[in-house]
Amino acid sequence: MNNLKKTLFAGAFPFWNKLTDDERDRLINESIEVVYNKGDSIHHSDMECKGIIVVLLGRLRIYMLSEEGREVTLFYIYAGDSCVLSASCLLETIEFEIIIEPVDDVRSIIIPTAVVHPIMENNLHMELYMYKKATERFSDVMWTIQQILFMGADKRVAIFLWDEMLRQKQQVLKITHDEIAKNIGSAREVVTKILKYFVRDGIIIMSRGKIEIVNKTKLQKLL
Repeated sequence: MNNLKKTLFAGAFPFWNKLTDDERDRLINESIEVVYNKGDSIHHSDMECKGIIVVLLGRLRIYMLSEEGREVTLFYIYAGDSCVLSASCLLETIEFEIIIEPVDDVRSIIIPTAVVHPIMENNLHMELYMYKKATERFSDVMWTIQQILFMGADKRVAIFLWDEMLRQKQQVLKITHDEIAKNIGSAREVVTKILKYFVRDGIIIMSRGKIEIVNKTKLQKLL
C-alpha cells in the first residue's frame, strides 16, 4: 500500500519533490485509506476538520445547502484528484461552509489534519499548493454562481446534460430530475418542465431514471 501511496502522491502533489524525506515518509505512513458509501456525510460545518482527501475511485460532490433546504452543487472531485476544502481549518481567512458526500461508493486516502499542519508550517511549497488548490475551487464556485444568477434554467439544464454526455461518453444518461435540480440549483418541478420541453423539441427521450440525448445539434445550440 505504501508504494501505491508514494506513486499516487507523487502524481497528485506537485510539491512532492520539494518535501524532505521525513515529510514524505510521514505523509505515506500516517495517511489512511477510507471507503465511503454513496450518501455518506463526509464533511460539513459541524464536523471536525478532516484533512486532505485524495480520491482513488468514485466521485465526491461538493455542495451548499440554502436555508430553504435547496442543494446547489458547486463542483465534483474525481478519481486522481484531491480536495483541500475538507482541511479548510488550516487555511487562514477562508471560511466556507460546504458539504461533501460521495456520489458513488468512493475509495479514498485521507491525510489527517494533524499530519498536514506541521508540514504546511515548515514547507512553503505545500502551503502554496493548499491555497492554490482552494483558489481553483473558488473559481469553480464562481462559475456555478454565475450560471445561477445570469443564465436561465433551460440553458443550465442544457449545459448540464451536455457536460454529463461528455463525461459519461454516452448519450443515454442515468440521471433523475432531482439530481439535475441539485446540480443546477433549481427546483425539481422547474427541471421537469424544461425536460418536457426538450422532449417536445426532439432533443431528448425520457424514461424512468434515464435521459437519452437524441439530437446533439439542437442541444448544443442551447448552450
